[in-house]
Amino acid sequence: MLGGHIVKTGLAPLLIDLMQRGVITHLAMNGSAAIHDYEIARFGATSEDVARGLVDGTFGMAEETGRGMNEAFIAGMKQELGMGESLARALEAESLSNPGLSVMLCAERLGIPFTVHAAIGAEIIHQHPATSGAAVGETSHRDFRRLAGSLPDLHDGGVVLNLGSAVIMPEVFLKALTIARNLHAGKPTGFTTCDLDMQRHYRPRVNVVQRPTQGSGQGYEITGHHEIMVPLLVWAVIEAIEKGN
Repeated sequence: MLGGHIVKTGLAPLLIDLMQRGVITHLAMNGSAAIHDYEIARFGATSEDVARGLVDGTFGMAEETGRGMNEAFIAGMKQELGMGESLARALEAESLSNPGLSVMLCAERLGIPFTVHAAIGAEIIHQHPATSGAAVGETSHRDFRRLAGSLPDLHDGGVVLNLGSAVIMPEVFLKALTIARNLHAGKPTGFTTCDLDMQRHYRPRVNVVQRPTQGSGQGYEITGHHEIMVPLLVWAVIEAIEKGN
């Protein structure tokens, strides 16, 4: 599960490596992560001075990002796609600056489930006049159901990583987990969760590390800068794979 800072700081190639090795079996991200991924793939850059842009009302008002992503959601709604699929297919149709750096495109091409979980009003693209609340809601809700459908595979040995999402993904995960357990006789259980972030937050601690692993499994909190912790984690996983562990 990804927050926007993971993508914005250039860690996508590490996640792509894990996807190509078959380590990641579902990729879920908040709206911020999807926006950064879209902009990096399509335009080659993704950042702005929020404080300066807020003064004159230009913050988040990029025409290309707002129109392109919202039109993707509207097209996806008509085709009964999830938000992640809608964005990946829209990117496939564009001339891209960095297609090899997109986690969404990589997941689409590898056939790995990937989902985007929006919070209406919390993302810059909702400021754009092309925004359709119906399209945002329907495509993201479809992805929520798909995430819930992936969670039973965690049973007895799966791992949930929350990388840098302080609010949205912990909240979404908890609700998706209760759906999975409601439909599968209390499963999944016996899995491991881990939250990696630069500072401690209530929701990741409670909704990812503690509550889901009560009675079975194990939860961990690891605090540090993403640019250091994520490469170390990926290095350890790849080393274990190459040693046959």
